[in-house]
Amino acid sequence: MFDPEVHKVSWQQVGRVSEPGRYLFTFGWLTIKPEDLAIWQRFPDAIFTRVIQPAADDVDEFQLGTFDIPR
Repeated sequence: MFDPEVHKVSWQQVGRVSEPGRYLFTFGWLTIKPEDLAIWQRFPDAIFTRVIQPAADDVDEFQLGTFDIPR
């Protein structure tokens, strides 16, 4: 399902995960890559855009896209 709204996610919202991987949240599955974690470790307040990925079996799959660093 395509969601035209832009959704943001913070490290705190994903439980400050410490390992890359695929995690299930209320909005669907989120893949967090090592480079995403590196950004959060350097900038803990960074907010990423959640990007939907094509998925099988009607499961919502997301990855992290661009990020903003609040001032």
